[in-house]
Amino acid sequence: MFSILSKSQAVIALLAVAAGAVHAGEITGKVTAGKGISVVWVEAVPGKTFPKPDKPITMDQKSLLFQPHIMVAPVGVTVEFLNSDNVQHNIFWPAISGNKKLSHNMGTWPKGQTRSFQFDTVGVVPLLCNVHPEMSGYIIVTPTPLYAETDESGAFKIADVPDGSYTVTAWHEGYKNQSKPVTVKGTAAADFALTK
Repeated sequence: MFSILSKSQAVIALLAVAAGAVHAGEITGKVTAGKGISVVWVEAVPGKTFPKPDKPITMDQKSLLFQPHIMVAPVGVTVEFLNSDNVQHNIFWPAISGNKKLSHNMGTWPKGQTRSFQFDTVGVVPLLCNVHPEMSGYIIVTPTPLYAETDESGAFKIADVPDGSYTVTAWHEGYKNQSKPVTVKGTAAADFALTK
């Protein structure tokens, strides 16, 4: 009796896992653009909202560079800007996705200190430093947590995407964004060829 019950439970568990796998697919593809990584994201999931991230992420200023050079974060995230250099740094962005009304200056602070900012607007945030004009970086604020960075060859995989129809967007530094419709039925493929 016990072994029959255990087998039944095992079958039910396997069926539940198989059913869950059908509803959690993935989008794979390749972005053709310049050197470095690209970012790809799902614009929205119909009927679903996502909670604001509860843990902050860190953008460092180290060796006179923004590290990482490109950071991806879902909307609502708090970014902690850390200065790890022996000199003062300033962080500002002149716009978010071209909207100059969303410009912001974080000020200037010394080594070891952190300043935080919560990004509630979706878009591309170009980071600059008033003290060191050669410094630049990007924060890509995505509308959903369904995103991926490509590898150096341009390949990407967005996991845990429910079956459905979506708009998927690709970004690369210095190139125009490209969006296209994608239908996920377990898996889907989307390739992007970005232009300047």
